Amino acid sequence: MREEQIGGLRTRVTGGTDGKGGGRGPLVLLLHGFGAPGDDLVSLADVLNVPTGTRFVFPEGPLSLSFGPGDARAWWLIDMARIAADQAAGRVRDLSQDIPKGLAPAREAMLAFLKEVEQKFGADPRKTILGGFSQGAMLSCDVMLRTTQPYAGLIQLSGTLLGFCSVWGRSSLRRSPQYE
Repeated sequence: MREEQIGGLRTRVTGGTDGKGGGRGPLVLLLHGFGAPGDDLVSLADVLNVPTGTRFVFPEGPLSLSFGPGDARAWWLIDMARIAADQAAGRVRDLSQDIPKGLAPAREAMLAFLKEVEQKFGADPRKTILGGFSQGAMLSCDVMLRTTQPYAGLIQLSGTLLGFCSVWGRSSLRRSPQYE
């Protein structure tokens, strides 16, 4: 594994032909969840059943949090006061109509990151899978719904629906024909 800055984000790269992301194999890009350190998903590269030569890229969220294990990171801030109020009132949290304030900048950062990954690794989007856990799942889904790139797939682990999911059917979004 190696660490480097890609698109302004600290990134861990593993797999490939040399164990450090080398070669021309498929690419799996996974985003961590809120409050997790940037390396918490790296061990998945060792246990996933993928083709030989598959490369893995794990970017670290740009926001450093003052709590959590080790270097807790995030893609955008969460309204912790709202969570506490909902829990105290016994309300089920329904975010399906919410669009987090930090989502748009996180999306733009991730789209720029993906462009740099494509150039740096010679990565073909048709052989690239995006995904993530929790907040990383939400961001990767948002990016997938708004890109014109024909990515090979989307991995969603323990995410939740946000208001952006309602835009899927809107004609303002261009979807890849392979998903029609």
